This record gives sequence, C-alpha cells and structure tokens, in this order.
Amino acid sequence: MYGKEIEKELEARGINLWDSVRVTKGKEAYEGIVMPRTEAGDENVLVIKQNDGYNIGIEIKGAKIEKIAKAERAPEQRQQAKRPLQNLSKIALLYTGGTIGNKVDYKTGGVYALTKPDELLDEVPQLAGIANVDTKKISSVASEDMVSGNWAVMADEAAKALNGGSKGVVVTIGTDTMHYASAALSFMLEGLTGPVVLTGAQRSSDRGSSDGFLNLVCSAHLASKSDIAEVGICMHSTSSDDKCHFIRGTKVRKMHTSRRDAFRPVNSMAIAFVNSEGDITYNDRYRKTGSSGKVKANAKFDNAVALVKAYPGSDPGIIDYYCGKGYHGIIIEGTGLGHVPNLTEDKKKSWLPEITDAIDNGVVIGMTSQCLYGRVNSNVYRTLRMLGQAGVVYCEDMLPEVAYVKLGWLLGNYKPEKAKAMLNQNIAGEITERTLYDEFVD
Repeated sequence: MYGKEIEKELEARGINLWDSVRVTKGKEAYEGIVMPRTEAGDENVLVIKQNDGYNIGIEIKGAKIEKIAKAERAPEQRQQAKRPLQNLSKIALLYTGGTIGNKVDYKTGGVYALTKPDELLDEVPQLAGIANVDTKKISSVASEDMVSGNWAVMADEAAKALNGGSKGVVVTIGTDTMHYASAALSFMLEGLTGPVVLTGAQRSSDRGSSDGFLNLVCSAHLASKSDIAEVGICMHSTSSDDKCHFIRGTKVRKMHTSRRDAFRPVNSMAIAFVNSEGDITYNDRYRKTGSSGKVKANAKFDNAVALVKAYPGSDPGIIDYYCGKGYHGIIIEGTGLGHVPNLTEDKKKSWLPEITDAIDNGVVIGMTSQCLYGRVNSNVYRTLRMLGQAGVVYCEDMLPEVAYVKLGWLLGNYKPEKAKAMLNQNIAGEITERTLYDEFVD
C-alpha cells in the first residue's frame, strides 16, 4: 500500500493498481501503468511501468495525475485472450527457463522464477498485440545445465508447433549456452516452414537495464511477421534499447559475460534487424519460407563427443583419455590456422602420435580455431599438412561450439565414415564460402 497522500489522490481520480495514467510534474510528463509499492519503497513515491518496460518512481507532491485507461485485470489474473484476433498470426512460445524467466515480486522487491509460461505474457502485455501466442513450458533448466536431450525436446516441440499451424516459434532460454542450443536446433530441424527464434535476457527483470522485454517483443515480431525459415538468436544489437538483431543459429556466439549486446555474428552478418514497433530490415541472404511440407525433428545425438583446447605445453594425453572413455569424436580448438603442439622439443608433448592413433581407431577428429574469426587451413604450414594427412578434418570457418554440436548430431545419425565426410560440408549455414573479414568486431 502507498501512503495516505497517494491513496487519496488515486481514489479521488478513480485510479486503481494496473490502470494506465499520465503523471505530469513540472515540464515533464510520464505515462505508464500504476504498479504496487514494494515493501522497501517510499510510500510517497508512485511507481509506474512505462511503455518501454522500465519502472520509474515519481514523488507525488506537486504532481498532476490523470487516468488514461482502466486495466482489464490485474497481472496475476490477466490471461492471453482465449479468442484469437483474426488479424494476428499464431506463434508458439516455448519456455525452458533462464534469466528471462525471472519475475519481480512487487511486494518484496525481490525476484523469483516464473512457474507458468503465461506469466511472461503478463510481464510483457504488448505481446498480445503482436501475435496470438500459445505458451508451453517444456523445462525449467539453467542453460549451463542443459544436455542434448533438452535440445531434442526443443526441436520436437518446435516441429509440432510449426506443423500445427504456428507461423513461427519463440524459445526462451538461458543465455550462457544459447548458442549451443541454436546450433543444435539448426541441424535437428529439417524443412522449416517458419522462423525458430531463440531469445533470453542478460539481466533480470528487477534491474532497470533489463533487456528481456525488448528481446521478447522483437522475437515475437520476427516469429509472426518475417519470411525467414531458419533457426537464429534474437537479442540486443547494441547496448541501447533501440533494436535487436537476428543472427543465424550456427554463426552466433556469446562474446561478453553481461553486456546486453553480448551475442554477435562471427564470420557472417546478422540476417535481420527488428525494433519494438515491428519494423524488420533484412541484412543478409537467408532461407525463405515457402515449403508446404512437414517440419521434421531429426534429434538423435551422440554424446560421446568432446571439445578440447590446445595450448602451449598442453598434454596430448587428453586425446588418449577420451579414446579410453570410448568417445567417437573430438573437436579440437587449435591455435591460429588450426595448430596443435606438434614438432615439440619434448616429443612427449607432441599431439600428432595420439591424434594419429585415435583416427586409426575410428575416432573422428575435427579442427577449429580459438581465433573464432577467420578459417582454418591445412595447407599453409608443414605441421598443418601433417595433421591433415593423418586424417584430421579442418572445419573451415566453423565456430568450435558449432563443430562440437554438429559432430555429435552427425554421429547420432550417420556412420562414422559418412559423419567424417560431412563434417566440413555446409548443412545449416555453419560454413561460409568466403570469410567476411569486414565483419570482425571488437
């Protein structure tokens, strides 16, 4: 409850919680929804949620309050309209957990995890004006705790939604391994008839700088309006709340721990940009909708695949370790063009013998670069040629995480010989014919 002065002002004007109001103080005017006061909040400061999703507090003394519109229901009672609006497309929203699934408790000011995906619609009521949204909770898992089985469920549910009449699909997920999931869905989903958009939040909804609101709104616009038939990630394109970019699921990486524009395209460009008003600007070539067939989720995955990193003085025994554990594939993050310690003064530190033995025993080994930008090449240096001759597959300009996911998917669906042959062949936009050096970003 607010203090007596605010309560008196609101009552006199017939204003209740969740009503839309305009508050004028001096030369400034603010519009938004009347929110409850938190337990730690000042009882003489009115809190409203503006259209941009931010909450602001306004000291009531000397302010003029006008009622703009009455709330249909309080958020805890509000539900997406059961009767679909004829002029809006149908999209599916698949909830899996993550920071975007946190909600502010306005009584305590604290944050707790959502228990129902419909609560996202309450947090972002603008979605009701963008699309007819069908929500479904398929998990509540932090992305760092996800495994291939979680990706398989996402793929199955996305295929069901698209085959069931949804124009597109939005998947809310934690950001730490979002780019692994986007790569997995890119390979697992075949014959897409609409966009599959992964989104999340770098910062929780209790923070004034939370990015989840804009990310979700832009994702809904893309899912309901675009003609893209690919999997991708939609997140802030700058640190400001101006627009988001949609990046191909196999060409995107989280490049910062906390920035709102942490997700960047690597060796590629963003497919499109979109703002909160739904304006979409296409920036690169993409696979377009047009298929009238059924979307197929080919979600088999071989978990006996490892991602290892080579570094100065690193022990090649890591290759023996995974072979001894019965692993079927290994992706190496090499240095530069795809190097590992090879012609070392201490022969025990050379990776070549262990790599050769592993390949001779049927293990598929792929090479990527820690540099991320650019591409590996087995023909430039003698040591690279030696690795190539031993049977290492050089994965062009594929990101290490994407190569790891791709190899797991290939080995889950094909025999090792076929998987090895397909590893450096483009399937879902993970390999570009020509590296775009002008897309290098700091």
